[in-house]
Amino acid sequence: MSLENRIILVTGAGSGLGRAVACAYAKEGARVFLLGSRQKTLAETDDRIRSAGGEAGIVPLNLETELQRVPEVAKALFERFGRLDVLINAAAQVGPRTPLDLHCPADWESVFRVNVSAPFFLTRELMPLLKRSPSGMVIQVICREGLEAAPFRGSYGASKAALWQMTRTWAAETARGTVRMNAVDPGPMATALRAKVFPGEDPATLPTPESVTGIFLRLASGECGEAHGELFGP
Repeated sequence: MSLENRIILVTGAGSGLGRAVACAYAKEGARVFLLGSRQKTLAETDDRIRSAGGEAGIVPLNLETELQRVPEVAKALFERFGRLDVLINAAAQVGPRTPLDLHCPADWESVFRVNVSAPFFLTRELMPLLKRSPSGMVIQVICREGLEAAPFRGSYGASKAALWQMTRTWAAETARGTVRMNAVDPGPMATALRAKVFPGEDPATLPTPESVTGIFLRLASGECGEAHGELFGP
């Protein structure tokens, strides 16, 4: 498949799934913008893409504390390209592993800012640019904990459930629009994010983030047709 000339923004692109998806898109010819809070890890992703002959740009932005800067991102993309073809909301925060009745309110709010509010504000602010694309696409990353209860992971699970509901609602409200809105559950992966939750787990027993990028490529390339408001596996 080819993503030649597609303009794509990936959040959480400094590591894990976000990095893997960004690199996969660049390999297929897309111009990828890497959004994340850590300049160093974003630069490492950028180096990987450029060393493989791809094109990328870095967008340093902390989704927990700098959501007020999202309009700046939209303005910069509009002035440079006039459109956005694909938005991937892959950034996530897992929060503490604790019973709900012992959960710190500040941690709860932090998880929801990154996992729910950030995808909402990014999608909202970038929607005008996505509508200028001949085939705009938003892909939200959710997980099993957003579909069924996972003890001691309440804030993460509740935030992903909210993200999935938001995705379906947005799709229902734009059934006749030009921008497709879908979600992907990539399943368990060997990432630093998962290691925080399951520190005793052997990462060698899990799929790599690179191994689950296929569905992201198919969605971005239009191979999934008119899919709108749907949930895809890896």
